[in-house]
Amino acid sequence: MKHLLYLRSLVTCSFLLFLAGCASQLQSNDGSSPTRYAGNRFDVDYSSRLPKFLDTGGKKTVLVDPNAHAWGAYGADGELIRAGIATAGGAKCPPDADKETCYTGMGTFHITGLGDETCISRKYQNGLMPYCMYFNNGEALHGSPDNIVIEDNVSHGCVRMRIPDAEWMRYHFAQVGTKVIVLPYQ
Repeated sequence: MKHLLYLRSLVTCSFLLFLAGCASQLQSNDGSSPTRYAGNRFDVDYSSRLPKFLDTGGKKTVLVDPNAHAWGAYGADGELIRAGIATAGGAKCPPDADKETCYTGMGTFHITGLGDETCISRKYQNGLMPYCMYFNNGEALHGSPDNIVIEDNVSHGCVRMRIPDAEWMRYHFAQVGTKVIVLPYQ
């Protein structure tokens, strides 16, 4: 059993490294410019969909706008540091959910737990949730493969991000206590 877990961990890490390396990212690792990717469908300036300044009350804040399908990381000074695509929860749940509506909780929350590249869903078939950042009763910001990070609200309630964006946020921005604001759906 121990060998199977080790093998699964190696396969998972290799797969995530492959996915993270597939996109040609133009973003610097320090977060000093908006997220942009070259040569694929993510070559969009997601920062243009969000306010450049947000009253953060002097605390680092993540803003999720399910209408713009975007997330933004704001410094304690309220300036937008980095932004990217976000797939939030949907009005209709995927078939394996035990509820009808899967909207991501709306309001102001705080990150309560942080995971690494091996983070998985305990509720939905051990689905991969690399670099998870829990903020609302099991809902999390987390990385997902590019094919399911789309401009639509179709998740079980979590906020899907591109894996390189989730890794950046997890290790260079978020910490337990970081504020998360999810705007209302329209």
